[in-house]
Amino acid sequence: MENTNTTPNTQAPVAPTKAPVESASLSGTAIPAPVAKSAAGASRPDFRDNRSRPPRRGGNREFKERVKPEFDTKIINIRRVTRVASGGRRFSFSVAVVSGNKKGQVGVGLGKAGDTSLAIDKATRNAKKNMIKVNVTKDFSIAHPVESKYSSARIMIMPAKGRGVVAGSALRNVIELAGIKDINSKIYSGSKNKLNIARATVDALSQLQTKRLRASVATAKALAGATEVTK
Repeated sequence: MENTNTTPNTQAPVAPTKAPVESASLSGTAIPAPVAKSAAGASRPDFRDNRSRPPRRGGNREFKERVKPEFDTKIINIRRVTRVASGGRRFSFSVAVVSGNKKGQVGVGLGKAGDTSLAIDKATRNAKKNMIKVNVTKDFSIAHPVESKYSSARIMIMPAKGRGVVAGSALRNVIELAGIKDINSKIYSGSKNKLNIARATVDALSQLQTKRLRASVATAKALAGATEVTK
């Protein structure tokens, strides 16, 4: 008779273990095999080296030089105006500017708006509309002294060769933007209103005459006086 083992086998089958694959170097030491990168890591570029970085968007565009405006502008006065209405107080800004090209053209303008930048733009446009042509000499001075008055401001400008611009307040801004370099000035009135001083200066510059015109006027007056004496 054959002996059969009827006892049940309660042990679970053991799966065969795989030894880690190691790559041997020439010296015989074990070196772990390199771990393969994932698909996402393999597709990501390495930007640690700036030479491999692609150019940025718009990096090759050429920068154009900023065009210098024809007229220079200086703000001589800016103030906030409050108006009381039925709905409450309303604020606005009043700006006075001087514009000129430093080549004999200058003007004064006034602008009012609810925003400061908008008021400056309005004043600049107004100054360009009121431009005058100043008769300057070859050495950028004036031919003769002249005096002017606007409202409560009274000023006088005189030629001063080699002295530079001797002026203050808004008078200096007007003279510099007109392109005059050698001049002496005086503010006789006690008014501190810069807008009135600037307008008085522009009025004085508009009265300037060239040396040739001034000589012809003097000759005409002399001839007129001589004819009256003979009569």
